[in-house]
Amino acid sequence: MGFIDKLRARWRDADTLLCVGLDPDPAKFPDRFVDDGDALFNFCRDIADATAEFACAFKPQIAYFAAHNDGEAQLQRLIAHINGAHPDVPVILDAKRGDIGSTAQQYACEAFERFGADAVTLNPYMGRDSADPFLQYNDRGCVFLCHTSNPGARDFQELLVDGAPLYQHIARTIAGEWNGDGNCALVVGATFPEELKVIRGIVGDMPLLIPGVGAQGGDVEAVVRNGRSADGSGLMINSSRGILYASRGEGYAEAAAGAARSLRDQINRYRSP
Repeated sequence: MGFIDKLRARWRDADTLLCVGLDPDPAKFPDRFVDDGDALFNFCRDIADATAEFACAFKPQIAYFAAHNDGEAQLQRLIAHINGAHPDVPVILDAKRGDIGSTAQQYACEAFERFGADAVTLNPYMGRDSADPFLQYNDRGCVFLCHTSNPGARDFQELLVDGAPLYQHIARTIAGEWNGDGNCALVVGATFPEELKVIRGIVGDMPLLIPGVGAQGGDVEAVVRNGRSADGSGLMINSSRGILYASRGEGYAEAAAGAARSLRDQINRYRSP
């Protein structure tokens, strides 16, 4: 089963649009991990196991692992654990890769063969040839930046090109020209709900990954109302810090599960037309 089919099955069968972001910061871990050489893996494994029933996807951010000695090996173990213990929940490697063809081939191998991710986030700035090595893994997902959640998103993404903002050209090109195998998705920030509505109108039922809910200030109701597809799905609404660090005590995993359940339920309240 390819990434998009796996994701759609998860939306349907688990009734959830929640993506759990795995951005491990050891400074925020419970005290039990202070002297744990495998803290990144062990903490994220516990969070994944506790929240899997509420998740349509997991999204580990590669920088939070690569910044530490042995971190990438722990990320590899984590994705292998999720694939084994929770095979119905797809894993999106948040790496935002984008480079010339020969280098892109190596990045694609890294994401899909070394790490075993179901999908990877990508930067489309360098054009189609930088995307092709990823798109050729047509059972895996290619999640392209379109309109991001950070304040600086307006610096370039909203520049007018032939009378329309650049982000609209990106959405139209990826949906119309790059998505021949139906394995593309877009990143659209929760902090720009009006732009999200425009993008949904351009791309039809293409999946959208939505960062920016919670700590970054995105409004859940506005995201769902503006971003859902016709059947009330179409979204992977990501939360990282609000779930990971729901508690720093011994009940950290249970608290994460509670936070995930609460956000899943909040999202579902707004899914019906």
